Amino acid sequence: MPIAYRKSRMYRRSRVMRGSWSVWKPRIVFWIGAIAIGVVSVGFAMAADHAQRLFKMLLAVHPAAFILPIAITPLGFVLCAYLAMRVFPNAQGSGIPQAIAARHLHGDGPRSALLSLKLAVGKILLTVIGLFCGASIGREGPTVQVGASIMLACARFGGMAQARGLILAGSAAGIAAAFNTPLAGIVFAIEEMSRSFESRANGLVLTAVILSGLAALGLVGSYTYFGETSVTIATGRDWLLVLACGVGGGALGAAFSTAALSVNRRVRRWAHVAPMKRMLMLAGACGIAVALIGILSGGQTFGTGYEQSQAILRGELPSPVFFLEKFATTFLSMTSGIPGGIFAPSLTVGVSLGGTIGSLLGSSIALGAILGMAGYFAGVVQAPMTAFVIIIEMTGDHQAVIPIMASAMLGYIVSRLISPEPLYHGLSRPFLAQVIRAQRADVREAKEGSVH
Repeated sequence: MPIAYRKSRMYRRSRVMRGSWSVWKPRIVFWIGAIAIGVVSVGFAMAADHAQRLFKMLLAVHPAAFILPIAITPLGFVLCAYLAMRVFPNAQGSGIPQAIAARHLHGDGPRSALLSLKLAVGKILLTVIGLFCGASIGREGPTVQVGASIMLACARFGGMAQARGLILAGSAAGIAAAFNTPLAGIVFAIEEMSRSFESRANGLVLTAVILSGLAALGLVGSYTYFGETSVTIATGRDWLLVLACGVGGGALGAAFSTAALSVNRRVRRWAHVAPMKRMLMLAGACGIAVALIGILSGGQTFGTGYEQSQAILRGELPSPVFFLEKFATTFLSMTSGIPGGIFAPSLTVGVSLGGTIGSLLGSSIALGAILGMAGYFAGVVQAPMTAFVIIIEMTGDHQAVIPIMASAMLGYIVSRLISPEPLYHGLSRPFLAQVIRAQRADVREAKEGSVH
């Protein structure tokens, strides 16, 4: 066949491909989905912040503010737990374990049990209600499930086949838009969600992060999550602070992770007899405990802890027990089974821990806050690259890159020695097992029906 003829044929084929709706439809739907994740993430953030402000305003103006949380918080916990079990099943907790579990499933049916537009709506609604009731939860983890749900819905509509890669892309876009940290979104997808680099999915992840980030940027502008900070290592004592924050943060993060996995297993066995009744009892009890700790702390432990973190990063001395109080309320909120993430509260625990260590060592409180945040967060999620990238992007502090990396790596190593199982992957197994059991039950019913 002549070369000129072959080139002419290839040109005609490329023109047909460029003008084919069947070729462009999946791409356009994917782009729209990525932009939608950015828009929804911004709306979710605004609703979450407004809910926290309303709760604080209620405490400030009510004459019985000191006892008000005793009523509001437990009732809110019970309501969220009930709706999560009855109306939005599999909306409980962070949402990251559901996205991880969905990547191991095959077929739209099983995946839709963990990722769907209905669940995305429920996740946003119940997280906002939880924050209005004073729960120590965040919106960033739920944004991962929301982003993955939106992208999977786009895959069904657009006829896209790479479901695993699209879940990864939606999760990364959710994190990137939630924190305004595009690099952290990419690293999170590789390190935490997949635990490996998938060359076929890297283009999807990058495109989704860019488009969702641009959408968020267009709505709220450029900003750093915790504002701009500029601290660095100045003395030998500061290097001791790196060691203390890395080791201490990693050990405390491992304690949280180990306790969360252990309690989660025990709660599942305990609640198996009467799931609805016992889980609502547990949610109410956790709500009462969160309310009491919040009252004792002067209201400081309610919500994400964003304002407290900002204050400590500016150099304000935290209460010496604040990190323990925030640790306890975050653990109780997670144990209760209500929808809500642990990203933002964990960062607050790390900030207050590091600030406390910095004051004890006579070093910079702001530097200790950043290093404690890196060490503790890496200890909880066991994802050191995500930890130091997200913290550098959230604070805009590029002068302390090496100390932050060192603290995150120390936190990860210490955590792995204490708790070998990563938190989110351990929490994903019950969701995966639940869907598989439901599949097998459906198969058995189908076989019995065919026999009869």
